[in-house]
Amino acid sequence: MQPSQNNMNMDGSRRFYNQPVQDLESYCLPTTGGLDNQLLAVGDSHGAEFFAQTNSQYHDVMSYGYPGHSYTADSFLSDTSGILQQDSQLYLADVHHHSPDETYHSAASKSSLSDENDLKHKLRELESAMFGHGSDALEAYGSNMGTPDQMSSEAEKLEEMMGITSRGSLKESLVACAKAIEDNDIPRAEWWMSELRTMVSVCGEPIQRLGAYMLEGMVARLASSGSSIYKALRCKEPTSNELFSYMYLLYEVCPYFKFGYLSANGAIVDAMKDEDRVHIIDFQISQGTQWITLIHALAARPGGPPQICITGIDDSTSAHARGGGLEIVGKRLSTLAESCKVPFEFRPVAASCADVKIEHLNVRPGEALAVNFPLVLHHMPDEDVGTQNHRERLVRMVRSLFPKVVTLVEQESDTNKVPFFPRFLETLNYYLAVFESIDVALPRDHKERINVEQHCLAREVVNILACEGVERVERHEVLEKWRSRFSMAGFKPYPLSSSVNATIKTLLENYCKDYTLEERDQALYLGWMNRALVASCAWQ
Repeated sequence: MQPSQNNMNMDGSRRFYNQPVQDLESYCLPTTGGLDNQLLAVGDSHGAEFFAQTNSQYHDVMSYGYPGHSYTADSFLSDTSGILQQDSQLYLADVHHHSPDETYHSAASKSSLSDENDLKHKLRELESAMFGHGSDALEAYGSNMGTPDQMSSEAEKLEEMMGITSRGSLKESLVACAKAIEDNDIPRAEWWMSELRTMVSVCGEPIQRLGAYMLEGMVARLASSGSSIYKALRCKEPTSNELFSYMYLLYEVCPYFKFGYLSANGAIVDAMKDEDRVHIIDFQISQGTQWITLIHALAARPGGPPQICITGIDDSTSAHARGGGLEIVGKRLSTLAESCKVPFEFRPVAASCADVKIEHLNVRPGEALAVNFPLVLHHMPDEDVGTQNHRERLVRMVRSLFPKVVTLVEQESDTNKVPFFPRFLETLNYYLAVFESIDVALPRDHKERINVEQHCLAREVVNILACEGVERVERHEVLEKWRSRFSMAGFKPYPLSSSVNATIKTLLENYCKDYTLEERDQALYLGWMNRALVASCAWQ
């Protein structure tokens, strides 16, 4: 990506914010989302080491580094559980060679909110736009503003805007801009966007960095409509090696993805402890590294390992991040299973989850079935999007197979059916917690942090705010809603083993103390400062 060269919208109108990262036409992030596909697109210590030994391309990805500080998969350290990596060096190449000055102007150098004269000037401009003399000014603002009640309401709004601006609160300003969009008050929304462009920065505090992407989403929402919004957010995606390196770094510095691995695998191992033939259907296999530790665990089972079959479902997006088709995953896992003396079969299904039919799954008599839904169901459209509710269709299809266990990991957020403004507030609070957790792990001048946030998180934010209908693919639901869907399909909760909880607590000891773990209603919630971010549960 290249820094923006101008401030023009796609339609030729002037942009209302300063986004030097890229123009609206070029600004986008890979379809492989941050808290979604990264869980399955990167590996644990066993996975990284094994992949490095069996695939030279993977080894190349893992050997990025700054001069004098390179690292390879061979340098990974294992923790006491034998599953997780700790203290890995986090030096990754600056692939795009972005510097802070090449991406966004810093808020410190651009913001003039502390300048009293500038503030007064801005407010006079705003007042002139809203209450300017002459019919042209009134017509530009709206023809229905002439009654005393309406004028009084506008005066109150202006007073509120003056108060927010004088306080210099970025969070309040973001909310005010979103409210103006919700009210279809375009002049006020445009004015707030011009203010926000001086306040956001991808090199600043968490709220400034998130604010940059939220502003991008709001501008995209105003600049386009309907199905054209998401299609307008196009750019050259990073190469598979670049994308992998960004996802791997995020995997290392935050425990969200390891939490998903441990909780799901723990439930499957517990459910399959007495089975001789195990069939796992993974609805988002990506790199396949989730199953490396499970193969190790089943190989060490008293009485010998079972026969294992894994059906891996995948699409072109994950293939891009992986650097090839599903045959790569099958070869890696088959080689690992052979080294562990585990009878193994891999069955690829190269299709989007929404296109999967029961005949693709090839379940055979005598197999104990486990199904894995790893941060994938929220991408499935429901009845509000189209004629077919793929969420419920998939859940009911899986129920008809009578699995021993189904594992579900999802973001604990509610952005599916809510209108724009409450969806904006939910997105702000949720992703602010995520950005804060990254902030304690990566220095703000870390060369790859910007790329990690852009390519692993920001596309989700832009999609949630800018898009509607089928173009909005980020449609999260809280666990209570998933619980209702699974219960209606005939599932019952599968209790998680106490050993899983203990293992995750051990994991969190290696991270910031502000991460929280809560067990509630037979589910586990991983959070940041008591804000639940990821939920994990199992069903039978």
